[in-house]
Amino acid sequence: MKVLVIGGGAREHALCRSLSLDPDVTALHCAPGNAGIAEVAELHPVNALDGAAVADLAVSLGAGLVVVGPEAPLVAGVADAVRERGIPVFGPSARAAELEGSKAFAKSVMASANVPTARSYVCTTPEEIDEALDAFGAPYVVKDDGLAAGKGVVVTGDLAEAREHALACDRVVIEEYLDGPEVSLFAITDGETVVPLQPAQDFKRALDGDQGPNTGGMGAYSPLPWADPKLVDEVLGTVLQPTVDELRRRGTPFSGLLYAGLAITSRGVRVIEFNARFGDPETQVVLARLKTPLAGLLLAAATGSLAALPPLRWTEGAAVTVVVAAHNYPGTPRTGDVIEGLDGAAETEGAYVLHAGTALDDSGAVVSAGGRVLSVTATGGDLAEARERAYRAVSRIRLAGSHHRTDIAAKVAEGLAEG
Repeated sequence: MKVLVIGGGAREHALCRSLSLDPDVTALHCAPGNAGIAEVAELHPVNALDGAAVADLAVSLGAGLVVVGPEAPLVAGVADAVRERGIPVFGPSARAAELEGSKAFAKSVMASANVPTARSYVCTTPEEIDEALDAFGAPYVVKDDGLAAGKGVVVTGDLAEAREHALACDRVVIEEYLDGPEVSLFAITDGETVVPLQPAQDFKRALDGDQGPNTGGMGAYSPLPWADPKLVDEVLGTVLQPTVDELRRRGTPFSGLLYAGLAITSRGVRVIEFNARFGDPETQVVLARLKTPLAGLLLAAATGSLAALPPLRWTEGAAVTVVVAAHNYPGTPRTGDVIEGLDGAAETEGAYVLHAGTALDDSGAVVSAGGRVLSVTATGGDLAEARERAYRAVSRIRLAGSHHRTDIAAKVAEGLAEG
C-alpha cells in the first residue's frame, strides 16, 4: 500500500515513523513534511489546506490511503476532496470535524448524546460575557469557539485577563472549571465501531510545575499507572460511542481519530474538549507503545471495516516525550537557529527524535522553523526508565535559546519508585 500523510509536525513524523515500520506500506509520502520526516518518507510541496491540490497529489502518487494529520485541513474539507476522488482517507469530513472546529457545536452534540461535560455559555456580546464570567466565578475558563492551534483557551483567576481573551474572540464559550487530573484518550472510528487507544497525559504549561502560559503541549507520557483500570471502558461507553452515534444520527458520520480531552473530577469523568485528529504531543507516546501495524488500522477506519480487526496489541512498557521549544515560545519564536546533536540523541538507547518545527538551510543543516522544534521520545520498561532515556537524549541536543520542561512524568515516576 502506498500511503500519503498530510502535515509537517511532530505528530506527522510520529505517524510516518510508525507507517514506515509497517511491512504492508510499500511507499510512504508526506506533504509538505519536514527535515526529519524526509528520512522516512518522500516529501512533496503542497498547500495542505487546498483539498483539490491534495487530492491531485494523492491520485498522481497512486495512494491507497491518505492520512490527514492537522485539524485545519480537516475543517477546510481536505478529507472530503480526497474521498470524492475515490481514495480511502483517514480523517473526518468538514462537517464532522466541526466537533473540533466549533466548541459550541461540540457542546450541542454532547448535550444531545448525554455526554458528561462542563456547564457552559456561548457568548457573542460583552454583556453575555460578563454575565457568564460572573455566573461561574474564578478560576475562569474561556475558550475561543474556533480553531486556535491549541492556544485558544485561557484558564485564569484574573477576571480582567479572562474578559480580555473573551472579547478578542468572535464567539466564545465560557464554562465552569473542572477540577482533577486531565487525560487524553484517542479512539479510532469508522463512524460506527469505536476502538480506543491507550490513554496519555500531556503538559500544557510552558514551565516546570505547570507554571507559565498555555502551549500546544510541552511533553507527554503513557501509560497512566494512577488511572482507574476501567477508565477506558467507561469513557468508551459514556463519551466516545455516544458521540459517534449522535454524529451518525445527525447525518454527519465521524470517521477518523476522535480525541477526548478529559478531566477526572470529584464528580466523575467530564469532557473538556474534543479534537478531530491525533493530539500532539500525546500521539508520540501512544504510537511508541502500539504494536499493531498502523496502516491496516487506519485503512480499516477509512473503509468501514474496523469491526473485523482483532484487538489492538500494546507493549508492556512506557513512553515519554519531551518537547524542545524555540526561544520565546509560546510567544513569537525565533527561527533559523542550527540544531546540533541530533545524531547523538538518536543513538541514546530506546530514544529517537521526532521533528516538529524544523527545516534544512541552504547548506543542508537542520534549523529551527517553528515554536515547538523537536519531540524527543523514548520507551523503557517503566516510566522511570523511559523518562531517564528521554532526558538523556535531550541533553545531547544543542539549540541556541531553546527551552524544555524538566518535570515531564516526574511526579508519577517518583510515585511509582516510592510505592
